[in-house]
Amino acid sequence: MNNDIYECSKCGKSVEKNKVCIVDDSCICAKCMYENAAPFEIYPIGIVRNNLQRGHTGFGLIGKGEISRIELISTQKPFMYKIEDEKFLTVVYYFHTSRSVRSVFNRGLDGKMVGVFASRTPDRLSKIGISNVKLIKVEKTTLFVKDLDAIDRSPVLDIKLNLK
Repeated sequence: MNNDIYECSKCGKSVEKNKVCIVDDSCICAKCMYENAAPFEIYPIGIVRNNLQRGHTGFGLIGKGEISRIELISTQKPFMYKIEDEKFLTVVYYFHTSRSVRSVFNRGLDGKMVGVFASRTPDRLSKIGISNVKLIKVEKTTLFVKDLDAIDRSPVLDIKLNLK
């Protein structure tokens, strides 16, 4: 059998790797996971550059990442008007190295048994992360920020003002 084909544990259908979610070590096809919700496209506006890597297990990060760069695609320049006047931003990014999802697990912050929606795990179905950051400076289309918990090469999906 082709390694890129999986069998859905809910409906038994064969599905391609890119249309399956691994939850609690079970393969679930997108149809069973999301019912009639239609997928949509999101394009990145930039990329994170820092020294952070994903830990081998759990949520932990490896490396020093006090200051991160968000390198925006050059076409994003018009949307940066007056961003240098702001102190705090919210960065929306994509978990490009996420692993299979556990529906219930021990939360890394305090060890409490919780579900995905009661945690900050990067191992989630949406693969979307958010981080509130402090803007340090802007150089051309690069933002220098503090407190970004995205790892190196994470695609940036959006940036919003944070009224902290």
